[in-house]
Amino acid sequence: MGGVHVPPSKSLTDKVAIERCPAPDMVYIPLSQHIGAPAKPVVKAGDKVTLGQVIGEAGGFVSTNIHASVSGTVLRIENRYMPQGTISQCVVIKNDKLDTPCETIKERSDEEITPDVIRTALREGGSVGLGGATFPTAVKYAPPKEGARPIDTILLNGIECEPFITGDHRIMLEWADEMIQGLKYFMMASGAQKGIIGIEDNKPDAIALVKEKVASEPNIEVCVCAEKYPEGSEKHLIYAATGRTVPDRGLPADVGVIVDNVGTAVACYRMVKKNIPLYERVTTISGDGVNKPGNYICRLGTLYSDAVELAAGGLKGTPGKFISGGMMMGFSTPSLDYPIAKWSGAVLIFNSESPFAQYVEPSPCVHCARCVDACPMKLEPTEIVQAVKRQNWEEAERFSCHACVECGSCAFVCPAHIPLVQYIRMGKQFIRGKGHGGHNPFYKLDK
Repeated sequence: MGGVHVPPSKSLTDKVAIERCPAPDMVYIPLSQHIGAPAKPVVKAGDKVTLGQVIGEAGGFVSTNIHASVSGTVLRIENRYMPQGTISQCVVIKNDKLDTPCETIKERSDEEITPDVIRTALREGGSVGLGGATFPTAVKYAPPKEGARPIDTILLNGIECEPFITGDHRIMLEWADEMIQGLKYFMMASGAQKGIIGIEDNKPDAIALVKEKVASEPNIEVCVCAEKYPEGSEKHLIYAATGRTVPDRGLPADVGVIVDNVGTAVACYRMVKKNIPLYERVTTISGDGVNKPGNYICRLGTLYSDAVELAAGGLKGTPGKFISGGMMMGFSTPSLDYPIAKWSGAVLIFNSESPFAQYVEPSPCVHCARCVDACPMKLEPTEIVQAVKRQNWEEAERFSCHACVECGSCAFVCPAHIPLVQYIRMGKQFIRGKGHGGHNPFYKLDK
């Protein structure tokens, strides 16, 4: 039940090999690139740093380290707006163009690698979920509490159902061996006996290659999933791959599963085997507003504008819309003056003539129930939105506002063009914050 068929729009980049974006002259590295407490800066203006050096230490159990993505000199620590509208401290580093590596970056022998070593590498290397959620990976693999259900399955998410984004597709095609070894490290760290790699059926080349790679692995299999948005949502993928249902307000671990993105598995391999921390990631830069759409390895802290100029050939035409992330779950931004971070799966740019850049004024709800049919969580989006508009947070919770996965299916099918998911996201923000003096983020979306 639920979900929508969204035009994939992936042909601009899905056949193009991953390229490296040159490192810019300056990077602006956020200290909050993850769910949880921001990292605490451990450098100051004037300090010399090396590539991969820790510049921010995890601010708590649910937090991660942040590392320098270039070698050079720290100019300052400043506050900057992030694409989501939040504010983060950023460490500004002037690149010396030497890429002098941190002395901690050195390869481990296979004999050195144990479950404890893997967990430590994930924690010290700043690993987070690279599918967009950015939950600290080390927290997932921390030893379970007494009486907790043991983890028996690691599920790699290679669905990538968002339009335009193809980074995971290319990772599976180009870095399959590293991905599979990363999966094995995840299995070793958790004690899981089974590994599953979920891939949507619109990626036959990746399916064929990964199946060939794991043919001799008795404990690893490929699960081919039907092309439907949002099949890559964690709970839906778990059900598709294992038949298990994660309970309301529950976690994958409650049903014995840990889910990680395929890119996170590659990062895990590099952290564990080579001790390379997470200071760069693959980002899709696409849309009709750039000259050279593609997938680029970008240093964290690279401004979107620099990545577009240095890697994607610059802007094409008159820009009409910028999106940080995907078409369905991303955030429109007023400019490209934002840094690439661990969550940056895509930067989409459309010129002013593009249909994707056109604004349509919302009109009153026509009570067609298309949003109800489209909701993969079986919610009633219009009821939640009406409660949020009235700032009736108790009623919003009664309609299970918390269960929304913010996939955007409701807004996609709405004939009245009501920004349903934006209202629901806003309601969730307030409900999460109101119990501990949080600020009411309510603002009127209607003009």
